[in-house]
Amino acid sequence: MITLFNKIFRTSKTLIPIKRQDYEQTQIIEIGRKLEKKVKQLFNGSLSIRVVDAGSDNACEQELTALSNTFYDIERFGIRFVASPKHADMLMITGPMTRNMEKAVIKTFEATPDPKIIVAVGDDSINGGIYQGSYAVMDGADSVVPTNYHIPGDPPTPLTIIYHLLKILETFEVKQSKQNDHH
Repeated sequence: MITLFNKIFRTSKTLIPIKRQDYEQTQIIEIGRKLEKKVKQLFNGSLSIRVVDAGSDNACEQELTALSNTFYDIERFGIRFVASPKHADMLMITGPMTRNMEKAVIKTFEATPDPKIIVAVGDDSINGGIYQGSYAVMDGADSVVPTNYHIPGDPPTPLTIIYHLLKILETFEVKQSKQNDHH
C-alpha cells in the first residue's frame, strides 16, 4: 500500500488546459438578438405569451419555464409570459387536447386578441403524440382551435423553442406585410 501511495505522490501532474466554449450560450445570444429585433419591430418591444396546458405531462411546461431562468433569460429579448390571454400576443398550447380541457382552450383562444398567433408546442400538442387515438384525447390542438405554427419535440428544448420563435416571427412578419399590401 505504501508503494502505491509513493507512486501516486511521485507522479508528475500534467494539466492540459481545455479551452471550453459554451456554444449553446453563444447560440442563445445570437438567436436572441435577432428575436429581439423582430419583437421590437412587430410588437413595439414586448411579445406577451400565454401558455395553456391542454393535458400534458408537464415536460413542455418545464422547458418553457426554463426560458425564464438566468441561463436563457428570454425576457432580455423582450419576451414575457403572461397570466391572462387578454394580454397575450401569442398563445402556446402544450399537451394533447384532452376532452376535459376543450372548453377551457376555446375560451382562452376567444379571449386572446387579434391577430392571434397560436402555437402548438411539443409532439403531443401537434398530433396527440403517444396519446394519439386515446378515448380521453382529441389528439392535437388544431382539432379544437386553429394552430398557426408547430414547435416539434418531445419535449422541445429551450434552445429549440427560441429558434422556432424566431422563425415564427419571421413568417408572421411576411404574412402581416402581405395582408397590409392587400388592404
